[in-house]
Order: sequence, then structure tokens, then C-alpha cells
Amino acid sequence: MEEIVRAEGLKKTFTLSKKQQRIEKTGETRRVAVNGLSFSAYRGEIYGLLGPNGAGKTTALRMLSTLIRPDEGDAFLCGHSIVKEPERVRDVVGFLTSDLKLEGFFTPDYLFGFFGAMHGVEKQVVAERKRELFARFGIDKFAEVPVKDLSTGMLQKISLVISIVHDPEVVIFDEPTNGLDVLTAKVVTDFLCELKAMGKSILLSTHIFSLVEKLCDRVGIIIDGKLAAEGTLEEVAMGNLEETFFRMYRERKGEIV
Repeated sequence: MEEIVRAEGLKKTFTLSKKQQRIEKTGETRRVAVNGLSFSAYRGEIYGLLGPNGAGKTTALRMLSTLIRPDEGDAFLCGHSIVKEPERVRDVVGFLTSDLKLEGFFTPDYLFGFFGAMHGVEKQVVAERKRELFARFGIDKFAEVPVKDLSTGMLQKISLVISIVHDPEVVIFDEPTNGLDVLTAKVVTDFLCELKAMGKSILLSTHIFSLVEKLCDRVGIIIDGKLAAEGTLEEVAMGNLEETFFRMYRERKGEIV
């Protein structure tokens, strides 16, 4: 198998604000979000990072997308270092998160063209991609509607097509179905399978066991910023992914199994 993504000892620590310390009732001023994370993903597969909220999944994906810089370690996407070649990494990566904020007065048509130009995609190619993707996701009817007037599901679809305007080799999704109705979620998961069939490498984070079981070829279980297990579903789940996860979680937390 051709290795497309390789993470090597990624570590990221954040400073907790006074407000965060009060909310969480903690005296700690620093928190390790990701701690020595290493894994590989291959061409034409869907790799899932499975873990609870606060496990470090989003931080890991943001490092891989070059949105934040690791304190230690490195990762290579299509052979490019996120530390030494972040611009080259951005050329081959599309990153989608539910936290993506789109200015409400812009239209889908404008945003697609803007992000296409930002990635250096030729205007003719942008136009062709827009026709294809807008029709695929039913955005064409809303192309000139300000995004502030669109539904949550439509905003997610727009965010998705914007993230892949440059036809990236690696597609990274942070909680791809979070907050979506069942119909929009089905559209998104079907498209992930289409991307896989096209030979794209897909990384996704989730806390939903059924999503991993439905989509992922391999999975990495992440707890407290560390990889607890990695492999195919058969290798990791040992018959029941949910039961295996909670057993690992209790063991990591030092609870009685």
C-alpha cells in the first residue's frame, strides 16, 4: 500500500486561560492535547480517529492541515512536511470542520471562486468544478443566496465543496456529520465513499462508533492525546468496537475493568 499520510510523534500543548481554569475547576495552567501521536494512512482508504470529546482528535487534524504547528514531531502528507513545507501540504490537503465560519453576506458562488483563486486553480477549472459539485450537492439553486440565509445542512455542503475546490489528494474531515440531519449526513457519507473510490485518502475524526464501522478501513483509537490502538476494524474491535473502546478507556483511566 502507498503511504500518503505519516504522523511522527506529534505533540501539542496549550495554555489554559484563567476563565478555562475556573470553568474546569482546575489549577493546571498547561494542558497536553496531543502527546506523541504517530500513525499512517494509505491511498484510497478512509482512516478514522475515534475518541471522546477532548481526546485530541481536532488538534491532531489541525496540525496535519497546518492550521496549527506542533510543539514536537512532524507529519508528512504526500511526502511534504507540515513543519518545513506547510505551503506544499496545503496544496494537497482539503480540510473541513463544522467550526468553519463563512461570512454571512457572501454567496456560495463567490466563496467557491474566492477559495479557488486562493489555491491557484485556473478559472476554467474552477468553473467546471463548481458546475459539477454544485449540481452534485444541490447548491446550484442557492448559488446567489447569502450564506446567512441558508440552512445548517446547506452550509455544511458549501463548506465541503469549498474544502475540495482544488481537488486535493488528502481530504480531512473533523466530525463530518456533526449537527447534520439524517438526509444531509447521508449525502456527506456517500460522497466520502466516492472520494475513496477515486483513490483519495480520507482522514476523519468522530466519536460515533457506527460511523467508523460503516466507513473506515482502519481506525486509530485516541485517548488523552495518545494512540491507544490502531488497525483494521477486525484487528481493533475484536468483535465489538464499542465494548473494546470502553475497555481501553477504563484501562487508560486506571479504572477497574
